Amino acid sequence: MTSKILAERYEVQRQLGKQTGRQTLLARDLQTQELVVVKQLFLGSDFEWQDLKLFEREAETLKALSHPSIPRYLDYLEIDEPNSKSFALVQTHVEGKTLEEHLRSGRTFSESEVKQLAKSLLEILIYLQEQNPPVIHRDIKPSNILLHSRSGHTVGQVYLVDFGSVQNQAAKFGGTITVVGTYGYMAPEQFGGRSVPASDLYGLGATLIYLVTGLHPTELSQQDLKIQFADRVKQLNPNLIDWLEWMTEPSLPKRLSSAEEALQSLKNPRPIDKKSMAVQRQWSDIKLTKTSDFIEIITPPQGVGFGLIALFLSWLSLYLILVLMFREGGTYTGVNIVSAICLVTVVAMFVCALFRELRLRIDRQQISHTSNLLGLRWNHSQPARRQDICQLEIKQIGYKVSQVIIQAGNQKYRLGVKQGLSESEIEWLATELSQWLGLKIQRTLTDGKKNISR
Repeated sequence: MTSKILAERYEVQRQLGKQTGRQTLLARDLQTQELVVVKQLFLGSDFEWQDLKLFEREAETLKALSHPSIPRYLDYLEIDEPNSKSFALVQTHVEGKTLEEHLRSGRTFSESEVKQLAKSLLEILIYLQEQNPPVIHRDIKPSNILLHSRSGHTVGQVYLVDFGSVQNQAAKFGGTITVVGTYGYMAPEQFGGRSVPASDLYGLGATLIYLVTGLHPTELSQQDLKIQFADRVKQLNPNLIDWLEWMTEPSLPKRLSSAEEALQSLKNPRPIDKKSMAVQRQWSDIKLTKTSDFIEIITPPQGVGFGLIALFLSWLSLYLILVLMFREGGTYTGVNIVSAICLVTVVAMFVCALFRELRLRIDRQQISHTSNLLGLRWNHSQPARRQDICQLEIKQIGYKVSQVIIQAGNQKYRLGVKQGLSESEIEWLATELSQWLGLKIQRTLTDGKKNISR
């Protein structure tokens, strides 16, 4: 079968990809005998002038760039065929597999490799941002990053490809807004049609999060638009986790602003604020402490209340009744045994009421609920893995009586009536837990109906 030849020069070898109105081909340059990539845009019924604008911008950008990790511009063609007309951009062919392909094949990346990859891509972005005006890729994601000659100790040569969404910072805002990028890897400002150099940092950070978690950003939960991934990468150095969170900060003013700044921050991590923040309420004795690494709720001793005093008086009354009943028999052995058991029980309850505190703690590894009494400590509930926490619930169990329930696998951790918490304290603690865990509060009423809030 005769191979198709474009512009009497490029012999098509095979199709690399296809989308509506466009295709990407692997071809051989008959003049140089080198393999090249041909990106072709067709003028058809679904053609839009904005597509041609982006296509021409990609060609103009590549023509002005010269970097060993970016495909080199070779040619730009207008192709007239009997049944179609198209434009074609010819660029150098890059050997290698994409990050997406590596991950789908089951390959993993060590922390050292992730840092190597980050440094290589940041050096490419530094080059792009040093252009006049700065060049913004706008679509950094795993399928647009190629690795060549990857070995067991190095990621190999890194390439950034597909500049079809490229923009320079001199582009005027206003008029028709074009949202370009891939959901999950797009910085929030891109949804409004705005792109700045820091937008590419977000895409890079989201890509690296995919590498360390094995999950696309869209598969991870979010809190205030922040990607929640730290609990899934406990083996990573906290400085790298902090840096990735900084790269993907949804607020543009809080994000790293340039590739140069990001590279320096990767090499010289900022101090991580490990100081705990105590959250107190004037109307509550509960001690709540939280940092980026843990949240801890300490419920102080309840104290001797009316119920306990009533129990003591009941025991005393029972003891006197038994003494009177058995007085004529002259023996108090049975009475003394029963009385002693009751007295020990009541005293134990008094001691617990006066000195026992309950401690609920969630960190990056686990959730635990312990009792602490006069230096003794035991599990109030068995610990569970942090990553197994799947639900946060406020359950109404009576009129103005509720409890907070944290579901972690088959385990349930409760805060409520047994700790003597008020309705206000229940709402406060549930809100703090919801914000820290990134979980919405599910409310269950006495009739079993459920709704979601916050």
